[in-house]
Amino acid sequence: MTSSLKAILGPTNTGKTHYAIERMTGFGTGMIGLPLRLLAREVYDRVVERKGEASAALITGEERIVPPTARYFICTVEAMPVELRTDFVAIDEIQLAQDEDRGHIFTDRILNLRGNHETLLLGSDTMRGILGELKLGAGTEPRERFSELRYIGHTKITKLPKRTAIVGFSAEEVYAIGELLRRQKGGAAVVMGALSPRTRNAQVEMFQSGEVDYIVATDAIGMGLNLDVDRVVFASRSKFDGRRHRPLTTAECGQIAGRAGRFRQDGEFGETADCPPFEEEQWRAIEAHRFDPVDAIQWRNSDLDFSSLKTLIRSLEKPSGNPVLIHTPHALDEWVLRRMSEDGHIGPNISGARKVRRLWDLARLPDFRKLGPEGHGRLVLGLAETLMDPDARLSNAGMERRLDDLSSTAGDIAKLQQRLASIRTWTYAANRPDWLEDPAYWQEKTRTIEDALSDALHEALTARFVDRRTTALLASLKKEDALVTDLTPEGDVTVEGHIVGRLKGLTFEPVLDSRTLEGKAVRGAAAAAIRPMLLKRLAEIAGAPSDAFTLADDGSIEHGGAPVARLLKGASWMSPRVDLIGATETEPHDREPARARIEEWLRAELARVLPVHWKLSEEKSGEALDGLPRGLAFRVLESGAAVDLRSDDQSVRLTPEQREALKGIGIRAGRVAAHVPDAQKPAAQRMIAILRAVFAGEAFPLAPEGAGSFPLDGTWPEEALAANGYLRFGKRAVRADLAERLGWELSKRRREAGKSAFAVPIDLASVVSCPADDWPAVLKGFGLAPAEKDKETGAVTLWRYSARSRPDESAGRPPRRDGGQGQGKRPDKRGGNSADNRGGGKGGPRRDSQQRGGGHQSRQRQPDPNSPFAALAALLPPEPPPKKKRKPKKKGGPKPDTGARAGAGTESGFTYTPFR
Repeated sequence: MTSSLKAILGPTNTGKTHYAIERMTGFGTGMIGLPLRLLAREVYDRVVERKGEASAALITGEERIVPPTARYFICTVEAMPVELRTDFVAIDEIQLAQDEDRGHIFTDRILNLRGNHETLLLGSDTMRGILGELKLGAGTEPRERFSELRYIGHTKITKLPKRTAIVGFSAEEVYAIGELLRRQKGGAAVVMGALSPRTRNAQVEMFQSGEVDYIVATDAIGMGLNLDVDRVVFASRSKFDGRRHRPLTTAECGQIAGRAGRFRQDGEFGETADCPPFEEEQWRAIEAHRFDPVDAIQWRNSDLDFSSLKTLIRSLEKPSGNPVLIHTPHALDEWVLRRMSEDGHIGPNISGARKVRRLWDLARLPDFRKLGPEGHGRLVLGLAETLMDPDARLSNAGMERRLDDLSSTAGDIAKLQQRLASIRTWTYAANRPDWLEDPAYWQEKTRTIEDALSDALHEALTARFVDRRTTALLASLKKEDALVTDLTPEGDVTVEGHIVGRLKGLTFEPVLDSRTLEGKAVRGAAAAAIRPMLLKRLAEIAGAPSDAFTLADDGSIEHGGAPVARLLKGASWMSPRVDLIGATETEPHDREPARARIEEWLRAELARVLPVHWKLSEEKSGEALDGLPRGLAFRVLESGAAVDLRSDDQSVRLTPEQREALKGIGIRAGRVAAHVPDAQKPAAQRMIAILRAVFAGEAFPLAPEGAGSFPLDGTWPEEALAANGYLRFGKRAVRADLAERLGWELSKRRREAGKSAFAVPIDLASVVSCPADDWPAVLKGFGLAPAEKDKETGAVTLWRYSARSRPDESAGRPPRRDGGQGQGKRPDKRGGNSADNRGGGKGGPRRDSQQRGGGHQSRQRQPDPNSPFAALAALLPPEPPPKKKRKPKKKGGPKPDTGARAGAGTESGFTYTPFR
């Protein structure tokens, strides 16, 4: 396979570096040269994620991580091992070949370094022409920017919106802007070329995380920093380049402005402070990414003669012979090498390749301290006196002395920067394996000191340029005071030491007296401060065990003793929806796992407390039944706990097999009621009342716990009684299972009597916990009527069943099939139902049975005077006129029941009100 050479050219935010990484990792081996140590570390981390640590190497002047199995080499351009041959090679930011200090290195890599199969040159489109003139045979591939860049003109610093980067070109200017933003906006991150990569990363992270909304930077922002910046504004456009003050070129401005907007998000650029406005021609060129082409690049001979110091200097001075390749006139390493040749202790007469190479390696030590040629030269000459012999090494004791003063993290920003620059010098030295006695030890030592100084510098910059109190305020508030917010473990939110509210569950509850503008700012600061705690609590809820949740009476769900969710009306009363309470300061995707966990718990809780209902509602257990049982199962689910069967047509009854089928799914069906025994337990009654209240959106009463019966005060609607598992017997509610038991007892007494009139002992009232005064009305609710009274006291001594209410005592006799409604079907709205007993059972069911019991009987028909029932009929109280009976029922009966659904319960009960 032949080696290909391709130039990928375009402005910032075109994905060139990402493309190169993709191509490199597609080959068996590869190497990429990057302009900054910071950027090299970022790319190295990405390659490690893809290929693993064993396959990736990081090589910079100050750091070397080279596993023996490394296949992909991520380097700064200066540190690229040019002797290494890999399948793929990429050089990033090739337009830096025109830089007077470093350009010749980039030029050398462009001209001479190739991959076995593919080489990529990445950079600005301004390099297109000169690449053609160099006749490298490189194909070019243009790249369009993913987003647009728009000029916005001048903006005052105090009016700058969030996510803005302000660019200055001196430490004094950067510091002044940073302090202004601290006073006016709460602070800013600071990025300068003098910072170590670790400090720069920490400062950038403050901006990326939103801890600060602004970043102040030198032109170091223009390369190697991927920021979520919406706009870049220039505070000035001239810089000191190490030799002179000069204005930035339009291309340099475009490189910096291009940091605004990432991927598909458009960016803006402009000016602020005292920066003069861009000329129209300039800003239009930046918008269009149209810059003057590069017409010449820096070059230096790479075929060096190391036979002596003099021949090395002459070979460095050799011209290129090509007018577009300009010899570097101000290279610092050449200046230091000449200074060595002039030094009395070294002299120009050094010869021998090993000695000359050692001096050349020393001369190329970077000037991390930015002392200029003279200051940096003195440092290098001092090292050369010790290391000019290729076999010499810096002793451990000497290194210890040099590092003693650099390990302190005390001092201001300037002191820390000085120490950090110095330690970077020794970090570089430690990564030269032939300079020190124990290079591995000193690599670790210098890295530890550099990290400590970097962290201390980050803290010092943050303390000076970030007011953590002000940054806690809501940016939308005009008044920005210095406020300190805190959240105690108990949930109290304090600002300046004063409690302004409490974080209860997922909801921040402010104090009532913080209503001024300042109070709003305080609450806003607290609300911003609680977001991390809310995220933590949401995570706790999402992973909480089942016993961490409880359902409150108002339909809210509690976690940690505080409501965190509420039930909302769903498709049916058994399928409520779950909605979180609070946490509005977080994003929907942050809240959803917690909401889903609570919903999961609720479904499990419904299945546990209401197993029969759950199976009917979710597992459709009732659909396995046919005919009457299926209809009755549906009615039970719809009612909640019990269905009153007294008003159903008695001509159609369930067979024993059908009753057993219902029993198999948890429903008991008898003479009086069909009910769910599990639903009449206190926990189930409470759950049903809560769910009903949520579904109805209004108050729902709960029967007294464990009551066999309780008095009715006219406020209980029929659906509430049925949902609680009770039936109406006159002015008393009787639990369905006990009513069924009492019905059997009454039937038993009649059978034992052997005649229609039979005695009902008062002891049976204890079955339903009924007081003596209410006992007659309860019996009438079973369809019993007085058959005989004591002549002196008027007390009923014998009772009888009405014709319609008489129990079926012949177990073997099949049910009648003469039409009408049977069990499992709804009663005819024109006929009677349990509401007919609201008046205490005075003749209501009896009249209804006379009307509907058979079509051949007449209302005016009288008993046969010779019949034994004639004497019993004489004992019955006279019936009131029909009109007087029906009129109060229409006005006074239903209205109190209906109106009371949103009102109070009973004296011995409880009313559930849905969560508001």
